[in-house]
Amino acid sequence: MLKRSPHDVVVIGAGVVGAACAYYASRAGLRVAVVDRGPVAGGTTGAGEGNLLVSDKEPGPELDLALLSTRLWRELAGSLGEAVEYEPKGGLVVAAAPAGLDALREFAAGQRKAGVEAVEVGPDGLPELEPHLAPGLAGGFLYPQDAQVQPALAAAHLLRASGADRYLGETVRGLLTGPDGAVAGVVTDRRELSAPAVVNAAGTWGGAVARLAGVELPVMPRRGFVLVTEPLPRIVRHKVYAADYVADVASGSADLQSSAVVEGTPAGPVLIGASRERVGFDRRLDPVVLHRLAAQAAALFPVLRQVAVQRAYRGFRPYLPDHLPAIGADPRVPGLVHACGHEGAGIGLAPATGLLIAEQLTGARPSLDLTPFRADRFPPSAPDAGLE
Repeated sequence: MLKRSPHDVVVIGAGVVGAACAYYASRAGLRVAVVDRGPVAGGTTGAGEGNLLVSDKEPGPELDLALLSTRLWRELAGSLGEAVEYEPKGGLVVAAAPAGLDALREFAAGQRKAGVEAVEVGPDGLPELEPHLAPGLAGGFLYPQDAQVQPALAAAHLLRASGADRYLGETVRGLLTGPDGAVAGVVTDRRELSAPAVVNAAGTWGGAVARLAGVELPVMPRRGFVLVTEPLPRIVRHKVYAADYVADVASGSADLQSSAVVEGTPAGPVLIGASRERVGFDRRLDPVVLHRLAAQAAALFPVLRQVAVQRAYRGFRPYLPDHLPAIGADPRVPGLVHACGHEGAGIGLAPATGLLIAEQLTGARPSLDLTPFRADRFPPSAPDAGLE
């Protein structure tokens, strides 16, 4: 073993959530170490589209978290905006039929009461916002608060700005504990890092980290694919998705679900999603899913039928059964703090998560009630994904 390195907190995970935890903990005056078995953004973060969304969230704890993060991302954009490709471009949710538009209207009414900006757009107004949209759509809703970042850059710059000590390429093999059983640091395959608090920001592997402390956290991988087109002029101005995407996000089904999600990027390529399925950590590319995503995107933007797809990639969303992340101290194990299980919203929810963790670590008044995010809210018999 190498020499012990004293810190106030060790963060397991160098994705965007772990980086945000390190950033806000450091700003609160804590000495932070970050450890990851791979590189920065080597897991779910690196496979994300960078969505910062309020449009797909119904009123409740997750939307509260998203609204707080929206404000924090705007603050971060003041110093990191260009470096992380922050774009406050807004989201546009469209409905093909009047019944779908009615459902969006009802959904938006509830969101407005919670503080979301949602502007109804009639069929005649859609071409002004997105000239290349398919004709004949019933209408949609514009969400000016939606934005986007480049996720790997966001994680890297947050981590760099934190000033945290970084131990990359080191796998956490166990947790240090004190005489009272409290977590007191981590053991990697190269060293021990002692600290009175350990933050589990391990994403899809959050359940495995929890088991190192002897507790259950039923994090399960939910696979998704993204298509990347050749570089193009900015033919898609907003993040645009079909109304059924909202239902897919809220679903707990293990079966394959897909709905058109299309957005441009500053670099030129158009990103096309989104699919969801629980197949463990199966990393194989599925041509059936890829063809379905391409067809759904072309139905929404016919101009894409003539565009080449350059590549496709996949990632695993860290899914918890009630669609809420685990945030805060684990009441079952002193010293263990969770910041994982954000499913596909981790990039958007990262700043609020990091701030809430820092507030709890320092005893500050929390910006939000953490009760809905307690790690012990699941029954002991809940399934666990395991480390594969």
